[in-house]
Amino acid sequence: MSEYNQNKSTDESLKNEKRGSHVAKSGSGFKRLLSKKWFSPALFMITAAIIVTLLWVYQDANTDKPTAGTEVTEETEGVVGNDVAMEDPLDATEEIAATGEDMQWPVANVDELQVEIPYYDSQATLTEREAALIQVGTTFAAHMGVDFTDPEGKVFDVQAALAGTVTLVESNPINGHQVEISHGNGFITVYQSLSEVTVKEGDEVTQGTIIAKAGRSDVERDLGNHLHFEARLNGANVNPNDYIVQ
Repeated sequence: MSEYNQNKSTDESLKNEKRGSHVAKSGSGFKRLLSKKWFSPALFMITAAIIVTLLWVYQDANTDKPTAGTEVTEETEGVVGNDVAMEDPLDATEEIAATGEDMQWPVANVDELQVEIPYYDSQATLTEREAALIQVGTTFAAHMGVDFTDPEGKVFDVQAALAGTVTLVESNPINGHQVEISHGNGFITVYQSLSEVTVKEGDEVTQGTIIAKAGRSDVERDLGNHLHFEARLNGANVNPNDYIVQ
């Protein structure tokens, strides 16, 4: 081997020894650092400061972005429409003036029945709103009507809440048999979970006309025999309680 190659080999060996020595010293130095009592708290504080800074940056970046509202789609009984009506019931007498009468509950003896699930009112108390939620699959949704049941589970007559024209009679696999009655001025009443329907589309009915009996539906099968009653104004659900004149 030439003298040049021997010198080169010797230089590389010395360099490798120095690197190993440096790595060993670095490793031992890091271990000594970890053993310091102040190191762990300091590391924790630094990490926390970084996280807080990132959160501030994220919040500032999203300050000008609008907040999306909760959307409820019209798919099943009791969870249709929006949880707040699109139009306020400013004057119920004007909205249903075409009938010339005050709306009544769609049952003969409302005091003998019980409201099993009320209408979801976004302005109500937290307890009242929780009572007006129904479970659909693995989620909860706002209940857009009023459900009546008999305390003893008996079947009862369902009546037209107002005079009007029957605009829909159908059997829905989710909502059961249902009837819709139009009362003019964009105001309609909806009756679901029915049995023994006695009217057909196009029929003119007067207030109090028996249109069916309480029945069952798939979405609220746990209620047994019941009536699901809704009021809608220009396609948006409204609280029936706002239109009832006792």
